[in-house]
Amino acid sequence: MMQPFPSDNNAYRFPVSVKAVVFHQDKVLLLRNERDEWELPGGKLEPNEEPLDTVVREVREELGILVEPGPLLDAWVYHITSGVAVLIVTYGCYATDFERIMVSYEHKALGRFAMNQVAGLNMPDGYKRSIATWHRIHKSRQ
Repeated sequence: MMQPFPSDNNAYRFPVSVKAVVFHQDKVLLLRNERDEWELPGGKLEPNEEPLDTVVREVREELGILVEPGPLLDAWVYHITSGVAVLIVTYGCYATDFERIMVSYEHKALGRFAMNQVAGLNMPDGYKRSIATWHRIHKSRQ
């Protein structure tokens, strides 16, 4: 006999991570995490926080720069390891002040990658999809 789906309040829940796709001189800014994967800057949606506020806060914490969020690019579930999943929400973001860019203690390195390098990076496909979408939008506006 099949188990019934849990009611809404008893359903499986997982964190939401709000990420930014930011280009500087036609290169996307990425951070290397503790799993040696490249990832977009951003992080966990806090209680009572709006996603756009999260992306601004997290980019400031992780890169030291201020961004203006643009359009929602994608949302997908990332299964990090067995039993660990997170909802990833990505926004295209605009930034201008790159003189003070830095890497927070949360990451191993900052990378700047041209579009022809992104496909070969150790990074989830959802991030690659968001980067490609934001790049297309940028190119169409130039």
